[in-house]
Amino acid sequence: MTYDIFLALVAFAFVSSITPGPNNLMLMASGANFGFRRTIPHMLGIGLGFTFMVLLVGAGLVQVFDAYPISYLVLKAASVVYLLYLAWKIAHAAPAQRHAGASHPMSFFQAAAFQWVNPKAWAMALTATTAYAPGQTVNAILLVALIFGLINLPSVSTWTVLGQQMARILTNPRRLTVFNWTMAALLVASLYPVLWPV
Repeated sequence: MTYDIFLALVAFAFVSSITPGPNNLMLMASGANFGFRRTIPHMLGIGLGFTFMVLLVGAGLVQVFDAYPISYLVLKAASVVYLLYLAWKIAHAAPAQRHAGASHPMSFFQAAAFQWVNPKAWAMALTATTAYAPGQTVNAILLVALIFGLINLPSVSTWTVLGQQMARILTNPRRLTVFNWTMAALLVASLYPVLWPV
């Protein structure tokens, strides 16, 4: 991998990791509702889960989907259904201190598994492995996954901190409800590229 390609990969990893998407919207909502510490497993699940996804996509997982085209439709349907479910959960989230036993942040494994139905994660993994792993060699794929792993976690953590800071103005239950419904609506809006691809 040349120096220019490496710099382009770092820039792509940062921009795609820090910009709004299902992961970051959910982390901001989790930071506001549960705080930073309780959202750490969610952040780690995203960072490590996506890194593992890049490795598998780079290793040829896409060829399996190409061999069975119906799998794309199944994946799209699963993405839509699960994102709508998560949007509903966010919209109806209760303040953690009021309903400690009824409301929980996403776990490590839930967040890692979510990457497989996250449309933005698929787009990022496919672009990263095809554009920045010349020849699809093992070393190139490992480097792409490593770069994403190193950049993704601090990037997504920013959204949790943002949500945690917003919690200071969301002390009123009405404001928190409006915030949660707004996050849910934005999460549903993130389905636009899946339902109506350009």
